[in-house]
Amino acid sequence: MTGRPVKHSLTLRGHRTSVSLEEDFWREFRRIAAQRGQTINGLAIEIDEARGDVGLASAIRVFVLGAVKAEADPGT
Repeated sequence: MTGRPVKHSLTLRGHRTSVSLEEDFWREFRRIAAQRGQTINGLAIEIDEARGDVGLASAIRVFVLGAVKAEADPGT
């Protein structure tokens, strides 16, 4: 694993944007989207709509971390 972010393009409501995340975050983001029956673009739209003035990459990281923690400890 490298800690270097990897840039990927996403399409949010017809607008192309790029997001840089570490590969572990991309992997989990894809897994979570698939588990929810969504595309990564669809899940990114949900996160984008709820993020406030936090950057999209940061919002995705926080979302992924929260999802992983919830899976590890479903009682929280």
